[in-house]
Amino acid sequence: MRLPGFGSIGFFSRVAGCAAWLALWGLGAGSTLLTKESAVIFEDMAHRAGLDAVTVAGGEKSKKYILESTGSGAGFLDYDNDGLVDIFVVNGTRFDLNDSPTNHLYRNEGNNRFRDVTQRAGLGFSGWGQGTCVGDFNNDGWEDIFVTYYGDNLLFKNNGDGAFIEAARQAGLRASERRWGSGCAFLDYNRDGHLDLFVANYVDLDLTTAPLPGSSLSSCRWKGIPVFCGPRGLKASRNILYRNRGDGTFADISKEAGIEKTRGYYALGVAAADLDNDGWPDIYVACDSAPSILYRNNRNGTFTDIGLESGTAYSQDGREQAGMGVGVGDYDADGFLDLAVTNFSDDTPTIRRNNRDWTFTDVTSRVLPGWNSRLLGWGVGFIDYDNDGWRDLFFANGHIYPEIDSQQVTTRYLQPKSLYRNLGNGSFADVSAQAGPGIMLERSARGSAFADTDNDGDLDILVNNANARPSLLVNQGGNRNNWIIMKLAGTRSNRSGIGARIRIVCDGRAQIDEVRSGGSWGSQDDLRVHFGLGQATKIDAIEVAWPSGSIQKLANVEVNRILRIQEPDGSKHR
Repeated sequence: MRLPGFGSIGFFSRVAGCAAWLALWGLGAGSTLLTKESAVIFEDMAHRAGLDAVTVAGGEKSKKYILESTGSGAGFLDYDNDGLVDIFVVNGTRFDLNDSPTNHLYRNEGNNRFRDVTQRAGLGFSGWGQGTCVGDFNNDGWEDIFVTYYGDNLLFKNNGDGAFIEAARQAGLRASERRWGSGCAFLDYNRDGHLDLFVANYVDLDLTTAPLPGSSLSSCRWKGIPVFCGPRGLKASRNILYRNRGDGTFADISKEAGIEKTRGYYALGVAAADLDNDGWPDIYVACDSAPSILYRNNRNGTFTDIGLESGTAYSQDGREQAGMGVGVGDYDADGFLDLAVTNFSDDTPTIRRNNRDWTFTDVTSRVLPGWNSRLLGWGVGFIDYDNDGWRDLFFANGHIYPEIDSQQVTTRYLQPKSLYRNLGNGSFADVSAQAGPGIMLERSARGSAFADTDNDGDLDILVNNANARPSLLVNQGGNRNNWIIMKLAGTRSNRSGIGARIRIVCDGRAQIDEVRSGGSWGSQDDLRVHFGLGQATKIDAIEVAWPSGSIQKLANVEVNRILRIQEPDGSKHR
């Protein structure tokens, strides 16, 4: 494997000559220069890696319907169990296309080289693709893929021979009416050892009656510019929770589980995580132009939406926001998971600190200095990109109205990414302008996912872009510090280990994270869990709290390795 270098003097010279560009986006204003120890460069290597298929997302110059604006997500999975994470890219379409584009599966050949195996794998499906999530829903040891669509969602069951079979109807995941699926996540909400599935739905859109751009002053114009209509003024959809019966099929239990009690919201990003440390997964849903939703797991098969009382439904000044993606991570290392939500332009992302009592505090203004409100956020993740032991923040940005580039407005359709470094004192520094050409590359980005694609110890970033090829932002320099990656396999718990809580202790300091499905905007991170360790030369203790309730402990673990952990005891899945 190739150990990455630092970057080139030529790159920094180009940055110095881009004062006007930096001024437009506010990059560098209030940002902190990276030290030699913390400097990491991200380079977009998608073309070199073989990720050349364009993700189609409606019209390029203008968009007639809101359907053309939201797609698509992407994800990582090791579909062939060879120890290298592969890439799955969700594709959309366009109304005037004769040849429909398909999703794409890229097999990792090593050294950040990927081969398109879509047709061989049986994944060449087309449509208005939106999001994806990954999990081994039938506990056979092979990771399966779920994809949300405007229309019928798809479940790709992994055969274990390099190919998948589409099994949504057989599994009971086809709705009787047309829906617009958005974010999704596999989770074991009842801890029975079988992965259930939560699917958010956005708008009940009927294209035959949908209003046209500019037809309403309130919901079909933006800053006076005629644009597609919605979501306000359109009918909101409902979210769905499917219970895994354990026989390869699912049952819609949304009503009895209390999910349907929250109605009328335009749901997008989804994250399933244990937010109160009780061992049961909760569900957070970012909503567009509506209050966001926090489903608390009541531990009896039901959920209660506590978004309002928890402080997660509205902004700190009581406004509805246009939430897109959701990131989960313990950024302040207090042992409780915090939330990051991306929002529309003329707003900021929302960073919600977990108060450890089922309330959250909006700390955005304190922790994200100088955020540029011209950016419109989609994918997001708490990632330790420099392996210093503190969770940083990445944002994928891109506007939804191509028409704005010909108008006199203060933002653009194509936008750079944002990277904030965790300073370890409860705040972040904007390092976007110093973090390499991959971060500053302007695209209309959507979903983002995170994984160590070359197994060199630092996290790389996959971004799906509207009407462009994806970006593969390869981390060069993050592995100067030490690290560990853990791959979990359940026995009594679900085979993917989704929902397992990992706590590590190094040099007297603890970190936590979980195995999670879904998140960001419609995207899937590597199911392996990554920790940066700074200069620690060993891990004093690792504790895994499995969804089954069992606790597994390891001591004096070596650093800079990929560690496989199997849940002990109990009968194994067949």
